[in-house]
Amino acid sequence: MHEIPRDRAETLNRTCQCATLDRAALALGLDATNSDTTSLNAIVETRPHMFSSTAVFVTPAQLTDMRRIIEAAEDVIALPAYRRHVLRQAPAIAQIDPGARGVFQGYDFHLSPVGARLIEINTNAGGGLLNALLGSAQLDCCAAMRGSSARSTNEPDLEGVYLDMFRDEWNRARGETPLTTVAIVDDGPAEQYLYPEFVLFERMFRRHGLRALIADAAALEYRGGALWHGEARIDLVYNRLTDFYLDDPAHVALRAAYMNGHVVLTPHPRAHALYADKRNLTLLRDPVFLRSLGVGAETAATLAAGIPRTVAVDAAHAPELWDRRRELFFKPAHGYGARAAYRGDKLTRRVWREILAGNYIAQQTVAPSERRIGPSGSPVTLKLDVRNYVYDGQVQLLAARLYQGQTTNFRTPGGGFAPVICPPEGNSVDDCAA
Repeated sequence: MHEIPRDRAETLNRTCQCATLDRAALALGLDATNSDTTSLNAIVETRPHMFSSTAVFVTPAQLTDMRRIIEAAEDVIALPAYRRHVLRQAPAIAQIDPGARGVFQGYDFHLSPVGARLIEINTNAGGGLLNALLGSAQLDCCAAMRGSSARSTNEPDLEGVYLDMFRDEWNRARGETPLTTVAIVDDGPAEQYLYPEFVLFERMFRRHGLRALIADAAALEYRGGALWHGEARIDLVYNRLTDFYLDDPAHVALRAAYMNGHVVLTPHPRAHALYADKRNLTLLRDPVFLRSLGVGAETAATLAAGIPRTVAVDAAHAPELWDRRRELFFKPAHGYGARAAYRGDKLTRRVWREILAGNYIAQQTVAPSERRIGPSGSPVTLKLDVRNYVYDGQVQLLAARLYQGQTTNFRTPGGGFAPVICPPEGNSVDDCAA
């Protein structure tokens, strides 16, 4: 038997053919807490590429890299001078400080040969509860799985952690006032790909004594100094909308209730402006700017190394960026889910004109690492990224997303969410190739 080498995670990602997902356990977890007629198993079956059957392996050094970058970014974002600078370019709704921090910040990484690289930060990172369930439905199918030191999370009770997070949001905004009713809100929630997670959250809140409902944002009403869904007065909204500043006319009730301080909204517009506006990446990795804020040299160096070179797209830099486009990735400042994002080597002149007319950043391309699955005679290579779910500066959970194509898409056979495993030193890789 061979010992796992220093690059054991890469070796396992390339050679391990284990199917780690216990589908029976996953099915039980999806419907174990069902107190109504909704079968999540039936819903998930219509989304066959939501969960991968395999795991992704990382090294302790990669885990340390990601945490250092997250800690450095959180330290900078907490600075009053940084916040004042960033909020100057944000709309009025983002100037409101509601007290709440914002749940489920997502720090997304590519794992390059020279270390983890932060690709973007999101304030509406979906999948936290789905991945908690996925992580609890894994088989120790080989030696590399047994005794793993980081099986997606070190928290034994993630549901409790999440519930405490929502209560903390409420208490930051409302003090000791009792929390009664929570609404999970999106546009046409039942049509959303991650709708099964909405149902899981609804059940979680109800199990812990809260009134909970899933609501279409357009069905909300603002009346009598409160936000309502039918006859239910809503205290807290778990916001799954991608209209980050609530500009859509369909969101007028939610916007009015939030701006008048009559509902706790999480995540909220201020969190998006501070964390997820992709223009912020140009500042977080700029040592000159960080030095002007008084940021220490070590923190600045961590961010400069950990964030790919990122610049705003404007007319002054257009010729240079077009010439260098093949090594760049273009993203809208307020984009999400890779929508309207473009690989530079695929750009046409027409799309380039749209990018110049829009509000985009250009980021140095960092190739994602890979996970090879399937039998040795006909393996399939999938790309991967690693998401850290973060609240109040603390990493709650890690999850990988496996895919083919330009960006994550949940359309790839064998792809989807996957747990993140850090195999112990000295474990064999031989029995992972069976």
